[in-house]
Amino acid sequence: MASTPYEGPPSYPVPPRWGFPNLVWRRPTTVPGTASGAVRAIDRIPVLAQSLSTILWTFVFLALAAAGSEIWRYVLLVQSRDSALSTSVVGFSDAFVVTAGLLTTILSLLPTGLAVWWLLVARHAAAEEAGVEPARPVWQVLVGVLVPVANLPLALSVVGELEHSILRRPRDERPRPSRLVLVWWAAWIVNWVLLAVTIIWRLRPGVQAMADSVVLVALTDLAAAALAVTTALVIRRFSDLLMPLAPERLRTLRVLKVEGAPAPELRNARPAGAAR
Repeated sequence: MASTPYEGPPSYPVPPRWGFPNLVWRRPTTVPGTASGAVRAIDRIPVLAQSLSTILWTFVFLALAAAGSEIWRYVLLVQSRDSALSTSVVGFSDAFVVTAGLLTTILSLLPTGLAVWWLLVARHAAAEEAGVEPARPVWQVLVGVLVPVANLPLALSVVGELEHSILRRPRDERPRPSRLVLVWWAAWIVNWVLLAVTIIWRLRPGVQAMADSVVLVALTDLAAAALAVTTALVIRRFSDLLMPLAPERLRTLRVLKVEGAPAPELRNARPAGAAR
């Protein structure tokens, strides 16, 4: 077959009426007439995860400070058995305990609300990316993480199902939580159990009960800090699995040498129509 000779650039009898629209590039979901103009759930994950991580680590710092203030108070209680204490030291210790405890209690509400929000968004994003429906309705998720006593066993099911969905495992397969999720669940149970024991123990009368309450409050603060750390790690891992890799995190590979490969076949003739 003979090649067609070049006859110059194309010409039109009239000005062409086709072309690209005079618009800057924009997301396809924001162009009028497309399927949807709403932001997808997966697009909310990075912002929520970053904000929640910052708040959780701030809470860890405050919880450790509150635990330190309770330990210092217990040391002062032990010292008061054999000698008198300075009024200024006791006053500063009480102010430290009240301030750290109050800030920790108030700030604990913010990461709790954001964590529940992130959980709901992550469930929707994972189901949307997999093309399936979430494993359970929203009200069951809220009961499983917010209702005391019921949330002790159900929290593992909720987080395990989320991990199962993010990893694109078959729906008919039983979820198998990873080691990180199991560690988070252990910290979850220890935190709730210590909180309940501390509240009950502080209702008891007597000096010894007050001293024991100081130790229990310190242990509860440490457990809350551990729970916040494991929660931040779980959220970071799940968010990284949901989101695609960023270009700056990829390494550019370059072929330097090829060993053991057969020699390429050389062409003896140039194919017809090939450009010179």
